Order: sequence, then C-alpha cells, then structure tokens
Amino acid sequence: MKWALLGLALLPALFLIGVESDEPPRQETVDKLDVEKYLGKWYAVAGIPQFFNRSCVWGNSAEYSLREDGRIDVLNSCYKESGEKTKVRAVTWVPDESEPGKLKVSFVPLFGYRLFSADYWVIELGEDYDYAVVGHPNRTFGWILSRTPEMEEEKLQAIGKRLEEMGYDFSEFERNAQSPPGE
Repeated sequence: MKWALLGLALLPALFLIGVESDEPPRQETVDKLDVEKYLGKWYAVAGIPQFFNRSCVWGNSAEYSLREDGRIDVLNSCYKESGEKTKVRAVTWVPDESEPGKLKVSFVPLFGYRLFSADYWVIELGEDYDYAVVGHPNRTFGWILSRTPEMEEEKLQAIGKRLEEMGYDFSEFERNAQSPPGE
C-alpha cells in the first residue's frame, strides 16, 4: 500500500519529465552600467505601447540627470496629436550595486518616498552608449532608445532579433516617430 501511494504521488512528476517549459529564457541585464554615460537625452525609437504613452504621436524622449542623492531624475516627454507636449517625471535608481543593469523606477512621489516602483532593466547597451535596450522581467515592457532621433534599419532589426532570442515578441514593438506627422 505504501509503495502504491508513493507511486501515485510521483506520477505527476513522471509526466513532466521531458515537457518543455513555455517560460522564456532567463533575462540577463548588462554587467556594467556607467551612470554618467547613461545620463542625457535618449529618443525612444521603438517600444511596446503602454497605457501611459498611448496618446503619444511623436517625439518620444527621455532625459536623465543625476540628483544630489545619487538617484536619477527622468523627464519623459512626447507630443499628442493636438501638438501639445506632455511631460512625466520619474526617479530611477540602482537598488543593488552588484546588479547595475537592474534599476527601479517610480513615477509616484509621496512625502519624500517613491511609491510603486517598477523594474527598469537595461538589457543591452551600445559600446559607446549610442543606444540602449530597456526591458522588464515579464517582457510586457520594452524600449529601444537611441542618442539620435533615428536608428539605422539594420541595427534596429539586429536588436529585434536579439530581443526575440530573449523571449520578447519584437512584433509588439512599435516605431515611434520623432517628427510631427507629415514632415
């Protein structure tokens, strides 16, 4: 009887042997992140649309500047269809210096605290910080950032291929126009 119960307990495990997982590969981040080099203006040339930027029609960018406390101020801006410029401020920081590519970001300040922080992982960087790829462990967020408003198609497609290898669906990344429609 004891062996029969043990067999029944192990039966589900036997069915799982050889079954492939649908989980994407473990997402790696950059090993080194020079915050000083990361500061400045970035253009979001492509990204997975989110509720907070669906009204953006063109000119998606972010400016990063160092704060006195060592954290980074982020000013995201874009233009709506009406031509109105919209801005959103956030703060980002590196919670664990041993994993410099795994940043946190918060858009919600309250009495000096940052609430509802989210993962902001730098998963790829150009050697000279000419581009960055930012993602999230669940792969529902992602941006391809460039120091220039446009990125060469070949480079963008190569990044897309690497994103696919990391478990992202590159078809979800929409290109962001940096100039007003019609220009």
